Amino acid sequence: MSNHLPHPNHDRGLEFDLSTMISRRSLGMFLGAGGAAAALAACTPGGSGTTAGTSTSAATASATASAASTTATPTASPTLTRAIAECGMEIPQETAGPYPGDGSNGPNVLAASGVVRQDITSSFGTGSASAAGVPLTFTLTLLDNANGCVPLAGAAVYAWHCDRDGRYSMYDSGLANENYLRGVQEADASGQVTFTSIFPGAYPGRWPHIHFEVFESMSNATAAGQVLAVSQIALTKAACDDVYATPGYEDSIANMKRTTLQSDNVFGDDGGIYQLATMTGSASAGYTAGLNVTT
Repeated sequence: MSNHLPHPNHDRGLEFDLSTMISRRSLGMFLGAGGAAAALAACTPGGSGTTAGTSTSAATASATASAASTTATPTASPTLTRAIAECGMEIPQETAGPYPGDGSNGPNVLAASGVVRQDITSSFGTGSASAAGVPLTFTLTLLDNANGCVPLAGAAVYAWHCDRDGRYSMYDSGLANENYLRGVQEADASGQVTFTSIFPGAYPGRWPHIHFEVFESMSNATAAGQVLAVSQIALTKAACDDVYATPGYEDSIANMKRTTLQSDNVFGDDGGIYQLATMTGSASAGYTAGLNVTT
């Protein structure tokens, strides 16, 4: 293992990323409002592009406005509806482990510009490496247990995991200057965050997993502390067996045989019942995983 060297700051840090996001969001809201106004004018009798007094044009405009009204009504996705219905048990609090990269044990990737991203496959800033492996997209649905399980819109999630060889960027030998498989996302209106990554390998003593920390807001997601939850996603045995049979995951096969969910030092107390992801896909097409996170 390499020494825990402080990771260099990239550009101007997370605060710079946040200000950039806010500026872009404001621009998007302005453009969105302009587009909505234009659409409304086009669908209003007597407005631009409409001939006043023409019954056919009025009927068309009315139908268009009615259709727009129907499609504009937001509805909860089946995933969110089910998550809220099943809400009640808070996600178990777990260790962040020895390789968090959040400043609590050596380097702090949360202070680096570029950490706010959906695709965490490659390193950013001064890093240049990419993690190879079977594609994995995972989504967390964040719910506020103390307030009737409403979605935690605007919360932030920092997620990280090992590569297919069981190594962690920023810590393992040869990876001190890399930061792949680490990233931060802000929860949308449904309380969801989604990351694009690769399927992690299995290393000795641990069941295949993904670490994550939940922060109340993006402004809090700059260092360890002020977290709502620290937990881990457990991947299903069926998916692991499928992926580990492919080239590049050879070591994971032997490591999986020595560990079960019940013997794992994190998931073993309850078999990972509240942290086991719902997974679909295949090793050839890639996998998707989902987990409800109640805080």
